[in-house]
Amino acid sequence: MINSAITEIDVHGMTAYQAKICIESAIKKAGRGVYRIRVIHGYRGGTALRELVRNQIAKNPKVIRIELGTNQGETDLVLRELS
Repeated sequence: MINSAITEIDVHGMTAYQAKICIESAIKKAGRGVYRIRVIHGYRGGTALRELVRNQIAKNPKVIRIELGTNQGETDLVLRELS
């Protein structure tokens, strides 16, 4: 679903390396209509994927900022602001 405004990627259960490749690929493929990528990383099985998203992926030049919601197992990567 790379063409919708919000793309969801479920990476929990992946290794950190697999998750990083998957997320970076989605960021690279995101079209102009995609303004946010919601990464579902889980949190009960450990924090490695959450820390990967919030510390490493957040530094990607295409990511303006991250947003944390009420669900601890998700992090939103904001790629552009809505006008």
